[in-house]
Amino acid sequence: MKLNIQHTVLERFLRYVKIDTQSDPESKTIPSTAKQKDLGKVLVKELKAMGIADAKLDKWGYIYATIPSNTTKKVPVICYCSHMDTAPDCSGANVKPIIHKNYQGQDIVLPDDPKQVLKTADHPHLKDQIGNDIITASGTTLLGADNKAGVAEIMDAANFLMTHPEIKHGEIRILFTPDEEIGRGVDKVNIKKLGADFGYTVDGEMAGSLEDETFSADGVTITITGVSAHPGFAKGKIEHSIKIASEIIAALPKDTLSPETTEGREGFIHPTLIDGLLEETKIKFIIRDFTDEKLKEHEAVLEKIMKKVLKKYPNSKAEFKVVEQYRNMKKVLDKHPEVADNAEEAIKRAGLKPVRSSIRGGTDGSRLSFMGLPCPNIFAGEHAFHSKQEWVSVQDMEKAVHTLVHLAMVWEERA
Repeated sequence: MKLNIQHTVLERFLRYVKIDTQSDPESKTIPSTAKQKDLGKVLVKELKAMGIADAKLDKWGYIYATIPSNTTKKVPVICYCSHMDTAPDCSGANVKPIIHKNYQGQDIVLPDDPKQVLKTADHPHLKDQIGNDIITASGTTLLGADNKAGVAEIMDAANFLMTHPEIKHGEIRILFTPDEEIGRGVDKVNIKKLGADFGYTVDGEMAGSLEDETFSADGVTITITGVSAHPGFAKGKIEHSIKIASEIIAALPKDTLSPETTEGREGFIHPTLIDGLLEETKIKFIIRDFTDEKLKEHEAVLEKIMKKVLKKYPNSKAEFKVVEQYRNMKKVLDKHPEVADNAEEAIKRAGLKPVRSSIRGGTDGSRLSFMGLPCPNIFAGEHAFHSKQEWVSVQDMEKAVHTLVHLAMVWEERA
């Protein structure tokens, strides 16, 4: 069935990216930045204008809303989910989106910083966009397609479904989350209140992609306690915790087990923070791989390095603390093959070739899957996220909207 959607996705996207929603990993509040609620308030107002009466922004910065069922069939309740925050890695303030119409393969120079140039050599997916309209920021900020493209796509799909009752579907729950970029995206999700059987995050890259596997993830904190003394009288006394930490970092494998030396299904050990003074220093790491067994192997490598370095400092000590962050969603999704199968069918009906892949990272869906909501990740069309060269194409966003509408129809048909 060909859908004649009068798209609102572009105008929504351009509106949303101008609202600064950057999250803050150092903040203790929920959401981590109050400005995320600025977008939340806009979305609730727009949802209510569509006729979605129960749309609500809660005190934690989450939006819950319901597209009511319009079929007599008993259809599983599905959820469409995207996050509202943008990454702390690059400024999200005063974003100036630019539409480069009818792209023909040329370099795209971003005007506010001409050193920022999008080239097909660096962005190979641009080669698939000939004739399409590319949206970038102006060169000094990220764009925010991660994940405001997903938000705008869900909003456009919701608008279409609410205004076209002839399209039969079951109940659809909408969930917009804060703080995904800092790993807290589902900390305060109320699964019972959400009331969905299956879910889909809309936060993927290439058009047609469907990700049903993520990294498993742990965090490791090494806390080094050294020996302090007055530096003028320190010979044979000081054991400097910062220097010990530096030796641990320097001893990490050089040609493997790091983000810059791995790809595909290879995992890594990645230091993310060093904070300390002479007597005490903390090093934070993220550990990533697709299996729990590999995670433990990488953690053993790191702990062995730590202990070897500490042998040279007999009066110092170190604590090695592991915290589970999220696990590979495939463990859950393999028990519910219809969730990904229905998404593949929807992608085909949208005129795309489905490509199942694994994410070298995690999504809100990773944790939602283990919270009882099996939740693969559907493409949103975003590319080069977390950078000043982030981009998305209008046509890919529209294909994502078609996919979401078809997905609602597939679940109803197969119920």
